[in-house]
Amino acid sequence: MLKDPDFSIFNSILDNDFYKFTMQCAVVKLFPRVKARYKFINRGTHKFPEGFGQVLRTAVDQMAQLQLTKSEKQFLKENCQYLNPAYVDFLEGYRYDPSEVTISQTGENLEVYISGYWYRTILWEVPILALISELFYKLTGQKRWSDEKITANTLEKIKLYNELGVTFAEFGTRRRHSYRTHREVMHTLSSYKGQSFIGSSNVHMAMLYNVKPIGTHAHEWFMFHAAEYGFKMANAMSLEHWVDVYRGDLGVALSDTYTTEVFFKQFDTKFAKLFDGVRHDSGDPIEFAEKTIEHYKNHGINPLYKYIIFSDGLNPEKVASITRACKGKIGLSFGIGTNLTNDVGLKPMNIVIKLTDVLTSDNEWLPTVKLSDEPGKHTGDKKMIALAKELLRIA
Repeated sequence: MLKDPDFSIFNSILDNDFYKFTMQCAVVKLFPRVKARYKFINRGTHKFPEGFGQVLRTAVDQMAQLQLTKSEKQFLKENCQYLNPAYVDFLEGYRYDPSEVTISQTGENLEVYISGYWYRTILWEVPILALISELFYKLTGQKRWSDEKITANTLEKIKLYNELGVTFAEFGTRRRHSYRTHREVMHTLSSYKGQSFIGSSNVHMAMLYNVKPIGTHAHEWFMFHAAEYGFKMANAMSLEHWVDVYRGDLGVALSDTYTTEVFFKQFDTKFAKLFDGVRHDSGDPIEFAEKTIEHYKNHGINPLYKYIIFSDGLNPEKVASITRACKGKIGLSFGIGTNLTNDVGLKPMNIVIKLTDVLTSDNEWLPTVKLSDEPGKHTGDKKMIALAKELLRIA
């Protein structure tokens, strides 16, 4: 158990999801002139206390002081060799620009917008969500479980996952209870990991606890490509450009930006063979696994040579259920987020930040949308959602 109670909220520029850096590297290389806008979405209709916006503003402003240290740069060079040297040098010179973030509060309603060059603004999403989550618990006076109980709770999960014989990574930065809790959980996971715990999506935590940083790309990568190249070309162009940058490394494809059914129509034999696997992030996980197995078989590929990373709202019960249904049929791994970093006796927040618009190559702002496998999770401009559904023939 950790003894130091005074960890600050952010003290490393690497305290962010790995896929933000891998996407930033690709954007710097391929789309340096693209501009982007993001918006905070309060899905859980949380009521923010008076003065919350001002406290958040101060915390965001302080992030301008963060910069890549020599030891962090060396960690990236040694552990992430697919990040090209020019990008790592760029990251060393990168500084957060708080003027890209607009924050306002009216009563209990909080609004946050991010705008600027995509290669710069892409890093804001995860740390701002983590800030909102941590500050919310602090400013509303909610008390979490003790360190001892959190450690015991985490140990129970490790034991179960080892008994199931599955591997999992920690994916919980954006809606963590706090940086302090995140460290407590990571300390426990790395100390008692057995064969199951294999890494973290948080690069700072991966470095601190000597585990693998894990991640490839997010929905925004596909959402941009839809705005730039059209909905029918979005999946194929996204995957082509990813291969152009990483040449076979970082080979897990996200499947549900415009529904899994549409994705598999373009995930042809070339992509199915080249990518190591796919990530599930919405809809019924077992149905998804069945579709994925069938897709690989239809392309003459043994599913046991591929794998699925499940990452949608997982807890021990869901992991056990998926494992029972899928083990021995296809490779399995799990990315577990909030259930690790915010299972502390309080209600986790339901908050996201989504890409809303991009300035495309023809100098026109276009809205971006996401059509999840769960219709309730569709996000973006209503007219553009309707257009995408019509073009992609989604009911």
